[in-house]
Amino acid sequence: MKKKIATILAVFMTLTALAGCSGADSAPGGNKFNLKTVREGYLTVATSPDYAPFEFYALDENNKATLAGFDIALAQYIADYLDLTLEIVPMDFNGTISELGSKKCDLSMAGYSPDPNRLIYMDFTDIYYTSEQSFVTISGKASNFTDLASINNKDMKIGVQIGSIQAELAKKYAPEADIVELSKVTNIIADLTAGNLDGAFIETPVVEAYMNNYPELQIVCKVPYEDNGSVLGVSKGNADLLKHVNEAIAASKADGSFNKFVADAIELASGKTHEGVLDENGNVPEQKD
Repeated sequence: MKKKIATILAVFMTLTALAGCSGADSAPGGNKFNLKTVREGYLTVATSPDYAPFEFYALDENNKATLAGFDIALAQYIADYLDLTLEIVPMDFNGTISELGSKKCDLSMAGYSPDPNRLIYMDFTDIYYTSEQSFVTISGKASNFTDLASINNKDMKIGVQIGSIQAELAKKYAPEADIVELSKVTNIIADLTAGNLDGAFIETPVVEAYMNNYPELQIVCKVPYEDNGSVLGVSKGNADLLKHVNEAIAASKADGSFNKFVADAIELASGKTHEGVLDENGNVPEQKD
């Protein structure tokens, strides 16, 4: 894992200008709050870019990838507020949790719900975005489901992302079903639309973003979850960083920036996107048959 993350870091540092994540013009150094970070002068953020509209890659007509999403825009806002240079490290979802738990990054942004079990690895910011959870299928299979209880069927193959809240919801509401855990939401959508899955548990704004490109997707029902809302993960025990990150989040809401971040991300997510990490050259990986 250490070598893998180091490689991703090296690749991403060549992409910061492309992704719109460069920091101040001056060389990194101190910061106005005298915060302790894993790399002096930088705010190092882990993210899993497979979760539009939170974080993903927007592609132009030449397939050139730009890291996008309202989490990414918020990360830049926070870095600017803290007088730090932003450094984003893309990886898979589970990696965002383990890297933060190992104190290899300062923040982690991956559409986290405030699951108390994650407090082992991170401290939570204030909730910065509120949404719901959904169970989704494709139109040809919608008749198989009438309500939440109908999902709990041993003949149903249900997709979830590994380590996610949705995986816990599936185990709670559909323990008899065949629960298939996949690394990326992209893979869940691909298997669902290919007919390899009967349904999936996905956060509502995420599946709504996919519905722009996959009109066959259909939300069957909302899934009850008492901790609806998203938080950022902060390196555990770094109370000063947590305090000022919360200040930055509040400021982004007060000045209207965050609402614009969300609107822009939803618009970009409706276009051509890539969800997942790029290859070692910073390009969209070629699809394998």
